[in-house]
Amino acid sequence: MTEIIDGNAVAQSIRDDLVASIDHLADAGERPSLATVLMSEDPASETYVSMKQNDCEEVGIEAIDIDIDPDADAAELYDTIEDLNADDDVNGILVQMPVPDHVEDRSVLRAIDPMKDVDGFHPENVGRLVAGDARYKPCTPHGIQKLIESAGVDTEGKDAVVVGRSDIVGKPMANLLIQKAPGGNATTTVCHSRTENLAERTRNADILVAAAGVPEMIDGEMIGEGATVIDVGINRVDADTEKGYELVGDVEYESAKEVAGAITPVPGGVGPMTRAMLLYNTVKATGLQHDIDVELP
Repeated sequence: MTEIIDGNAVAQSIRDDLVASIDHLADAGERPSLATVLMSEDPASETYVSMKQNDCEEVGIEAIDIDIDPDADAAELYDTIEDLNADDDVNGILVQMPVPDHVEDRSVLRAIDPMKDVDGFHPENVGRLVAGDARYKPCTPHGIQKLIESAGVDTEGKDAVVVGRSDIVGKPMANLLIQKAPGGNATTTVCHSRTENLAERTRNADILVAAAGVPEMIDGEMIGEGATVIDVGINRVDADTEKGYELVGDVEYESAKEVAGAITPVPGGVGPMTRAMLLYNTVKATGLQHDIDVELP
């Protein structure tokens, strides 16, 4: 019987455990706070920011929400980030991507104080991750580690394949899987759009992370018997539904679950974990910034 890995349940467990950590910080005089900056009218981004705000409210993190006109000059965004960097009452900063075309996204990431970069994408934090001394693990890859752990899968010595080489998921995921640490010690292969014989590589994986952003590109015939399959994709495709579309992953779910030992659904798999780990990083950032020891789940 294939195990369906319930990301909603694992994320809820992490949020529940974070409440004690947040209360501990509050008792020491520091209530964690997360500033979210939105410079977009993208409906998906607006929805995602709203969900993050609700998550913060649920666990007791102060949510600071800043909206910037997408037509405003880039300087307004950089000035906002500078003000948040200097504000001791702000522990975490997240600039919701995408930003408008006239704003260079890499420059935005570099502008955030590395100590407040709870997304984990500042070059300093990326370097620490690669060096094996992560300050903040990027939220989606870290959430995937938690999902794999929740399924009782030991990564040590396993063959792991990551399909996708993005800075947000693919690269940091591969780095976490090869780390000499819990949740790592796997022999890891990164595949991408130029990979030849992709199916041969994915079939040999004990752990398969699909993060290419291509709807249902991996089907059951590309998966080894009993593999753990983590589907990061969330793609909107036309469908005969009330909304006119449906959400699918990078994995063709119905055929994949026939052979996988464990698999994440879409939606309800990786997505909730990304938001939970953002809260995790914000709590961690508060402890680091104020030199308070705090136990994390």
